[in-house]
Amino acid sequence: MTNTVTPYKDSKATKKEQVAQMFDNIAPKYDFLNHFLSMGIDKLWRKKVVNYLKKYQPENILDIATGTGDLAISALRIKPKKVTGIDISQEMLNVGKIKIKKKGIEDKIDLLKADSENLPFENESFDAAMVAFGVRNFENLQQGLKEINRVLKNNKALVVLEFSKPKAFPIKQIYNFYFSNILPFVGKIFSKDNSAYTYLPQSVKAFPEGKDFLEELKKAGFRTYKEKRLTFGIASIYIAEK
Repeated sequence: MTNTVTPYKDSKATKKEQVAQMFDNIAPKYDFLNHFLSMGIDKLWRKKVVNYLKKYQPENILDIATGTGDLAISALRIKPKKVTGIDISQEMLNVGKIKIKKKGIEDKIDLLKADSENLPFENESFDAAMVAFGVRNFENLQQGLKEINRVLKNNKALVVLEFSKPKAFPIKQIYNFYFSNILPFVGKIFSKDNSAYTYLPQSVKAFPEGKDFLEELKKAGFRTYKEKRLTFGIASIYIAEK
């Protein structure tokens, strides 16, 4: 199943090109909006991702769709030798590199411009992989998951954090109103990109969550896979082992 929702409806560019352009546009305000619009909950969710990886004691971690590097930085808590973050948006990476330099952790984290669907790494290069709010932006979801599986060592884990769609009243109604009205309005004011925060709820709606995403992980070659719902079902963590 391939997500065909794109940020810019009138553009003839591919989804990948549009997503890169969108994140280049919003990079300067991305961190502020991320924490503000989620009321800081995104930080707790990222900690949970890292906690799931801890038992694997990874030395080399791949962070796909790293953005400005928040998850890569958080992963240093479990003391890996190296975290490699990749993203298709150069502007997001530039913001991340400034953060990493300020923290004096350039020796621990590498940020590279690369495509999740064509990873520039050898087979079995990493003993952990993680993606936070990035898989729904893949142009070809299955190809991206197969690439992650390819560069991951056997018996090691991929942990994915992604938005879900809450089912229970009244959380479902509040969530839908916030995502469809408040979030695009605030995002438009601060980011100056009219499409970016309209694309967000549309991409979440189109994403194959829950059992459907577990099926995608199975098709990509992972041998175990499970889902953990977070915060009334607003987000999910998926843990898959190769």
